[in-house]
This record gives sequence, C-alpha cells and structure tokens, in this order.
Amino acid sequence: MTAYTLPETPAPPTAQPRTAYLVANGDLRESANTAGWAAQVELERQLEAAFTAVGWTLERAHGVDPATGHGFISSQRMGMDVFATIPPDAPLVVAEAVWQYSHHVLPGLRDHRGPILTAANFAPEWPGLVGLLGLNGGLTKMGTPYSSVWTVDGTDDWFLSRIREWVDTGTIAHDDSHVRPLPELPAGPEAGPEIQLGRALAADLRHRKAIIGIFDEGCMGMYNAIIDDELLNPTGIYKERLSQSALWAEMQTVTDAEADAVQSWLERAGMTFRLGTDEATDLTPGQLRWQHKMYVAALRIADDFGVDALGIQYQQGLKDVCPASDLVEGLLNNVSRPPVASRDGERILWEGRALPHFNEVDQGVAVDALVTNRVWTAMGLDPATTLHDVRWGAESGGEYVWTLEISGSVPASHLPDGYASAEGWRQGPVFFPAGGATLNGISKPGEVVWSRVYISGGALHVDLGRADAVELPAEEAARRKETTNPEWPVMFAVFRGVSRDQFMARHKANHVQVAYAPDAATADKALLAKAAMFEAMGLTVHLCGDVAI
Repeated sequence: MTAYTLPETPAPPTAQPRTAYLVANGDLRESANTAGWAAQVELERQLEAAFTAVGWTLERAHGVDPATGHGFISSQRMGMDVFATIPPDAPLVVAEAVWQYSHHVLPGLRDHRGPILTAANFAPEWPGLVGLLGLNGGLTKMGTPYSSVWTVDGTDDWFLSRIREWVDTGTIAHDDSHVRPLPELPAGPEAGPEIQLGRALAADLRHRKAIIGIFDEGCMGMYNAIIDDELLNPTGIYKERLSQSALWAEMQTVTDAEADAVQSWLERAGMTFRLGTDEATDLTPGQLRWQHKMYVAALRIADDFGVDALGIQYQQGLKDVCPASDLVEGLLNNVSRPPVASRDGERILWEGRALPHFNEVDQGVAVDALVTNRVWTAMGLDPATTLHDVRWGAESGGEYVWTLEISGSVPASHLPDGYASAEGWRQGPVFFPAGGATLNGISKPGEVVWSRVYISGGALHVDLGRADAVELPAEEAARRKETTNPEWPVMFAVFRGVSRDQFMARHKANHVQVAYAPDAATADKALLAKAAMFEAMGLTVHLCGDVAI
C-alpha cells in the first residue's frame, strides 16, 4: 500500500460562551493602513465598551503587527490565515473605520457559520462607512447572511440597542419601509411616452448590444463591483476586457503637443489648477501632461474597440506608474470636453457626446451609467452622470444632508458654472503617490435621480430614488469639505423619504449614481423611463423613498 503525506489539518478552535470575535480589514496600501490606524483603535474601543455593557467579551482575532504598527488584515492570504484561527460557529464582528479591500476577508466570511456583524464608525475623516457598504454589497452578492451597525461615537441608544439585539438573536432587523417594488406598468398603447421610451431603448440595447471596456477588473477588492457575464449578457451588455498596460503603452504615443492642447482647452474654459514644484506633495505641470495623455489614449482605445462605456481601475498597478486617472474620468463623463482626434486625424472622437466612464471599474455603475446616458440623451437632457462614495452625513437646517464625495472628479456640468467652477487639486499622497489633478468643486443645487445596480440572490437588481442636491451655508460647506478629503468634489444631498439608517441598512454598495434633471417634473419622467428600461432589461426594480410612480 502506497503511503502518502497527508496534511495535518488542526481541529477548529472552540468558541467561548458570550464571546464575539473581531477582525479588522484594511487597505492593501500600507500608507492608508498606517494613516487610519488611530481611527480603527477608537472604533474598536467603542465596540468593546458596547459589548461589555451587555455582558459579552469582544476578542480580537489577530494582533497588531510590530513591524507595521497597525492591526489591519492587509492581504487575502493574511485574511485566510486569520480566519483559520477563528471558531467557525462563533459570533463575528468585522469592524471598519477605513476603506477596506473586501477580498481580504470574503473567503473566511463565505465559510463562516456563526452570525456576522459588520460595524463602522460614522465620521467624516475616514471612510469606514464607505468600506462597510462595499463589504455589505459583496456579502449580499455572495449570499452570506449578515447584520450591520454604525455609530458616531459609540454612545447613542440606537447603536447600543442594536448590539444587544444582535447578541440576543444573532441578527438585526432594520426598517425598510421606504422600499417598494416597481408597480406593474401599463402595456401597449396605454403606456405613456416615458414607459414606451424605456422599453424601446431596452429593446434596442438587446438588438444592437453594447460593450463596456474594462481596464482590469476588481479595483480595490470590490467584489460587489464585478458582474458575471451570465448576468450581464442577457441585458445586451458585453465586456471588452482590456489591460491597463495597453493604456500605459498608448499614452507613450500621445505627443506633448496633443496633451498640452487639452490643458489649454481647460484653461480657456475657466478651470484653474493649484500648481507647485514638489512632485511628492504638489500638483505639477508634468503630472497634468501625463493625465492629458491618458485622456487622449483612453478615447483612442475606446474607439479601437467600439466601446459604449469605459472603466479604468488605476488604484492598483497604474498608481505606481503614472498620475491619477480621475481627471480623465470626469472629462469623459461630460458632453463639453477637450476634443480628441482619431489617430488618422480624420474624426473627432465622440464629438458632442459624453463617453460614460465608470470609475474604479465598478460594473454596477457601468450598467447604470449606460442606461442613464441613453435615457437622458433620448429625452434631450444633459447625460453627465457620475458615481459618488456615500461618504458621511449629518443634520443641517432641519434635514439630514449627506456628503457624497467622489475620489477625484465630477463632470463639469455638475458644478454651478461648469469648468469655471472647477479647480484641479493634487490627489493626496496617501492614496495617490504619483499625484495628478482632480476636478474639484461643490455640485450645484438641483433635482437629482439616484440609483444603484447590484447583485442579490443571483440576479440583477436596481434601487431608484429622488434626491435634492442642496446648497449649504458657506461655513458648513467648507467644514464638510475640510473634514473629509478637501481635494475631492462633493454633492450635498437629501434623499427624499429615506432616513440615514434606512439608507445605510438598505444600500448594497459604497457607490451611488447621480444624474441631474432641469426640474422636478422632468426628473420624475426620467426616473420612470429609466425604471421602465431597467425592467425591460430584466432587472428587478425597487423604488426607494418618495418616488412619483
């Protein structure tokens, strides 16, 4: 009989009674983990106090690394090793005070059999709640049950009562009364023009099909941002999988004169730039030149492959090679932007049109941006659309106002005076060592349609709602900008008929998609057409808050 060397798999550890185990997932970038560690320590202190108050012990499942000085899980391999030491049936808390790469912990969470609680701080300085929403979107896609909680300072009754509910029952019941299914829409000639438009656009999409160009999938561990082909293709949308190395190579072929023409166009349009000389901390003309080369290169590659929308990963790989992609992304999403000629000089690429860009290659955003672009364009509206991180929020003037913030650039038409309201700030060195400009500003007040495409139960879903982009008092607006990332553009938004906790409990992504309409009636019509198009594409449509359907 042949003898084989068998692995020695240890018996799983045994859970201790009235004990929950805590893991802290972090970034892949050590600079971000180091900078955010103090915020994580404070969140864990709040959680430990809350568990102690209900007679439970909160035990950290992994220690602080003396070499790095922080206690974050910082890779997928490390996450697997940590979860191998956790009792598989134990109550588990995933505590998030910073941005986190979900794939570090998804293998362990996929197999974990005990109750799972995702918990975040609710502070503007660090994107813990953004990380929580991204992780929740991944768990929802994966079909792994979980509960969630969040807190400003660890002392509010809502937070403490939810901790008690979770330790007593293993789950937390949140209020989702703001969500309702899309009602049955009229068929045939009884359907109004918006419903007919949405259905016609969906039929056209299925017939002629569309391509989303993806410069490398899986940005920053966002498992929730990847839509499998088997779900995507039945809508009529297909992927062109591109490499960021090809983008970098194409950038080498763009001349300095072509890049400098982009800069001149932006300056003539009124955009200003905060320039300096220190490459490590300042925005420099050299960084801008490389960004403009990326803009030209992206359009030419998109033309090569005939794509209908484009996404650049950037934040792994290219971040070590060249300045940020964000300025490029904001420009692409705007109808008015610097002209770029085809290689042969015979055509202006996408002349007079936006090329929808989905930041961080978030494919939920890709589907949404493509649909928005087609509906808004068919209705004669400005199709400029973008995603924002759901960064933070607080009461202001008797309303709950969210600070939505994208990590780099919005389309200029989202700002009060277009490019004349836009400033280019250097991307922060913690996340962007090679720098590059943002397209920064505060979004104009107005009527907004918000949305999110996500995966749940093995199928595509979309949440749709209405919001008001609002103008805050100057002092409050400046305070909010300064306490988040002041180099990034923001929108101050009130989600109609949706409370803070309802939104947090329901939203299945770190990103929310926004598009403007010129008035309330037009926004309602655009939302209806968008809902009809999504439904005809095969998505399950959910209406959130006060929606006039």
